[in-house]
Amino acid sequence: MQRIGLVLLLFICSFHLSAQIGGQSTYQFLNLVASPRQAALGGKNITTYDYDPTAAIYNPSLINFRMDNQLSVNYVNYLGDVNYGTASYAYLFDRRTQVFHTGITYINYGQFDGYNEFGEATGDFSGGEAALSFGYAYNIPWTDFHVGASVKLISSKLEQYSSFGGAVDLGITYFYEDWGLVVAGVVRNIGTQFTPYAESYEKIPLEIDLGISQRAENIPIRWHVTLENLQEWNIAFSNSARNETDLEGNVEKDDPGFFNNVLRHTIIGAEIFPDGGFNLRLGYSFRRGEELRIVDQRSFAGISGGLSVKFNKLRLSYSYARYSSASSSSFFGLQIDLQ
Repeated sequence: MQRIGLVLLLFICSFHLSAQIGGQSTYQFLNLVASPRQAALGGKNITTYDYDPTAAIYNPSLINFRMDNQLSVNYVNYLGDVNYGTASYAYLFDRRTQVFHTGITYINYGQFDGYNEFGEATGDFSGGEAALSFGYAYNIPWTDFHVGASVKLISSKLEQYSSFGGAVDLGITYFYEDWGLVVAGVVRNIGTQFTPYAESYEKIPLEIDLGISQRAENIPIRWHVTLENLQEWNIAFSNSARNETDLEGNVEKDDPGFFNNVLRHTIIGAEIFPDGGFNLRLGYSFRRGEELRIVDQRSFAGISGGLSVKFNKLRLSYSYARYSSASSSSFFGLQIDLQ
């Protein structure tokens, strides 16, 4: 029998803080933020080419020898008491050129009260999803180009319905160490459901991202720019709540233009003291800011920030992301050097 609580659960799964993009495919948790660092830099980042193995969950070509024997564990209490987290580990295989990586992403939607169409209680139920990934990266000899790929096995259970699927991520990164320059591109979630929830097979949330970052000369700052969701160009939409009415009653509809649409693909971020034992991180997501801002009210939607502190072989990270005046999230992370 159809259950009202299940409808709410499916809504949470598809929401993903995106009115235009969310809800078009299943397994939306695959595109959630992977780490406190990523969250602090605006929510998506594919250009952190260094020691952090969690970065490879989003871009497998970032897997590099600096991640060797690094273990990262991250957790966030998300919106509506939804909990999710990630864990990742990298291992150097061959003289700084070939590195293997494994990671897991899980999400627990919590407990729901089930009711039938007559409002009668039918018992509690829960929902959760997980993805296990195996990645590999290779530095093309005599070049500054790195290519990587990861294979993901995906499991999902929502009430009595379950699904199993698989996907592949492909990435390429150009890292010019003399300039501290990183340019990257990634195609994520190329895959399908092996077993659907019911009879109909659903799409997986394919995503294409580009990014660039660089360490500023003589200043301990690294800036990042990420262009997200390039697989769907027109993501700006008219919001009737922002229509304006003049004194004669004429309504001027909200009409985001070309520049507004470009901005909604853009995420900016900066790291202060990026290579130090202590660093600060700031970011802003234009799409989140535009879609979740409230007219005539300062909600600070889209802003995020965080920090990390290193103690010997441990690095602790924290980030805070603002979605609206009614919602925000805190992300906690721990990285352990197992050398």
